[in-house]
Amino acid sequence: MATTTTNRFIELAEKHSAHNYHPLPVVIERGEGCWVWDPEGRKYLDMLAAYSAVNQGHCHPKILAAMKEQAARCTLTSRAFHNDQLGPACELLSEMSGYDKVLLMNSGAEAVETAIKLARKWGYTKKGVAKDQAEIIVCAENFHGRTTTIVGFSTEQAYRENFGPFSPGFKVVPYGDAGALERAIGPNTVAFLVEPIQGEAGIIIPPDGYLKRAEEICRANNVLLIVDEIQSGLGRTGKLFCHEWERVKPDAMIVGKALSGGFYPVSAVLANDDLMLVIQPNEHGSTFGGNPLACAVARSALEVIRDEKLVENSQAMGEYLLKRLEEVPRDHVEEIRGRGLWIAIQMKTSSGPARPYCEALMERGILAKETHEQVVRIAPPLVITKDEIDWALPHLIEVLAEKRG
Repeated sequence: MATTTTNRFIELAEKHSAHNYHPLPVVIERGEGCWVWDPEGRKYLDMLAAYSAVNQGHCHPKILAAMKEQAARCTLTSRAFHNDQLGPACELLSEMSGYDKVLLMNSGAEAVETAIKLARKWGYTKKGVAKDQAEIIVCAENFHGRTTTIVGFSTEQAYRENFGPFSPGFKVVPYGDAGALERAIGPNTVAFLVEPIQGEAGIIIPPDGYLKRAEEICRANNVLLIVDEIQSGLGRTGKLFCHEWERVKPDAMIVGKALSGGFYPVSAVLANDDLMLVIQPNEHGSTFGGNPLACAVARSALEVIRDEKLVENSQAMGEYLLKRLEEVPRDHVEEIRGRGLWIAIQMKTSSGPARPYCEALMERGILAKETHEQVVRIAPPLVITKDEIDWALPHLIEVLAEKRG
């Protein structure tokens, strides 16, 4: 039972904060590595990593030091002037990703909106699509953010209801169906926007070869392949970027979340010159996008991923965790799937929703979160060790073995 301090913080949030989330009844006061503590000092293993934003672990000391140092020097200049952090941050991200250019924004949704604008501008100026006729193909069950444009092409009713009217120019096809993509392409199609693994839909992994085939179809039809790696990128799946599993080279890539290690909102669109340079001065921007504090934090966050070999740890620990989860009884579990340290435990409908299982894990000191009713999502920081996984496994196995719906 939560004590007075935790209850007080929850009551304050319920009274004064908008009710646009349904969090688990836990209050996090402090974090370090894979662990967080509540106000009463109870310790929890974080198996969500802020939806993959803290891949480097909570309050990583190197990123913290970079943030403190930069915050004491200069935090914001706007892009009306150059700053000494933008170039080095873009250079490192360019080197690690293999793209010529980086366009820094703040939130993931902002970066998706940027990619949409970039694709449309390219369609009009390079492909020759008639004015205001550009079309972008997206996938059913997608999640690319919460702006009105983005929810307008979502297939999740809860994201759309009573938020219209929505922007035209999007066509939805089934995820994982390359044939459907090919049939949907028309003369006004400028891009295919896709997640290499669908995160919010329940960590849905497409058939092998899907992304490679999508790349071939896009190339054959002069259509941009734009990959949303906001959750799947920066080591989450055991590769630096998830699309590397199929050795594709998207025309543009969207990154965010772990780009700052959880310290500060930083996102980016990456592309080569022929695409990125269709955007000219005064056509797109952000007061905070590319600010010196964000750039210093992002550069340090990327260095941690590279220097501490978090991609390699994600692959090794993910393989180990998936193998050990085979020990989970299947009385209530329909399927366990994943790649790297991004794992979905799909509960059987007959066993009730996933949330009670997450609540039971919370009582045992493990923080996971349900998605799409039946899925328990497991996505710890990429610094997790075998010993920490071994501590969690008996609790996971015992909780998942009992019906809780």
